[in-house]
Amino acid sequence: MKTPDILSFFHEDTNTFTYVVIDPTTQHAAIVDSVLDYCAASGRTHTAAADKVVSAVKDRGLTIDWILETHVHADHLSAAPYLQEKLGGKIAIGSHVRDVQKIFTKLFNANGVATDGSQFGMLIDDGQTFKIGDLEATAIHTPGHTPACMAYLIGDALFVGDTLFAADYGTARCDFPGGDARALYQSIQKLFELPGETRVLLCHDYLPDGRDHYINETTIAEEKTNNIHVGHGATEDEFVKMRTERDATLSMPKLILPSVQVNMRAGHLPDAEDNGIRYIKIPLDAV
Repeated sequence: MKTPDILSFFHEDTNTFTYVVIDPTTQHAAIVDSVLDYCAASGRTHTAAADKVVSAVKDRGLTIDWILETHVHADHLSAAPYLQEKLGGKIAIGSHVRDVQKIFTKLFNANGVATDGSQFGMLIDDGQTFKIGDLEATAIHTPGHTPACMAYLIGDALFVGDTLFAADYGTARCDFPGGDARALYQSIQKLFELPGETRVLLCHDYLPDGRDHYINETTIAEEKTNNIHVGHGATEDEFVKMRTERDATLSMPKLILPSVQVNMRAGHLPDAEDNGIRYIKIPLDAV
């Protein structure tokens, strides 16, 4: 299996890793899970994090084929449209994004937002393959955290989104609308069928107690053996009980409301109203 070159960029404000995945033969590449900087207090956006990606891509002379989203993120805004403007590439996400759009257009009363996924350049189905230069990528549908979660196996590297975290941190929460702990367990077992040496590239890391450095890469073998939520042969019922009880103690991500509104639109900000200003809606007493 071919080994891609991988550049990683860590956004400490949201604990998010963005990746540039490169075919070393052709220098074609994909960007995975980009971040648009957003200040919740002022409502201002800026592109410092995305500009680091742009600079790296241009410095290496890469051709961007894809701007991939593993899911509709609830903790950061996507910079996909900005990166597309600067670097090209097609914005893509799992085809079940339509389910997420139907859920959240109702919550935000966003009647003008299409729920057919047409904001994205391509909707990817489970098992679908696509090329990054000469690298073959395969999409693996991993519902549970959200209905639309998709992992991307690119050469020997698996980009898991929020499905798995570092072994000492565990797994994704399942209490967002459309989440399902049982589905997440089954999705993880599907990933555990991959070869143990498969590299697992994480979307987030949060420095659990006792660790003093961030981790962005692990392996299927490490996760299968040592993940505190699903390692050591944890059963489905044990996992569902743990995940349900744990999720009940968690507060909502601080950027969930702006993030979902933007990311379900493929990273496009809401249209300006008649005064020329764009607005994020905050539903009261609804979530």
